Amino acid sequence: MEKIVQELLREEGLDVSWEVSIVIVDDEEIQKLNRDYRGKDTPTDVLSFPLQEGDFVVSEGDNLLGDIVISLETALRQAEDYGHSLEREVGFLTAHGMLHLLGYSHETIEAEKVMNEKAEAVLNILGLSRD
Repeated sequence: MEKIVQELLREEGLDVSWEVSIVIVDDEEIQKLNRDYRGKDTPTDVLSFPLQEGDFVVSEGDNLLGDIVISLETALRQAEDYGHSLEREVGFLTAHGMLHLLGYSHETIEAEKVMNEKAEAVLNILGLSRD
């Protein structure tokens, strides 16, 4: 997970000293967070809580990006459903969450494509490709 965070920072042209908190939880805990912060009372695979407001802006002296929360239970199910390793699934969720911290969203099909391409590129660099 640390390598994925650092590689995404490098790919975005940012200093790798940015700090990100990654928390692994179960479905019950991520459902509570999803309900409390997004108004959706269901489990999800990953949530991001950026400390930056609006568009991502690098500010001097501030090196905290935010938090990524991943449900290990959901990641296990998805890895099985997609036919790849848990390591690859957690890697993808880490990359996805990190991209949200960097200001990316997937509100449109085009934006989702950009996010997925960036995540896949980093996973490929680190040897976590779908192949």
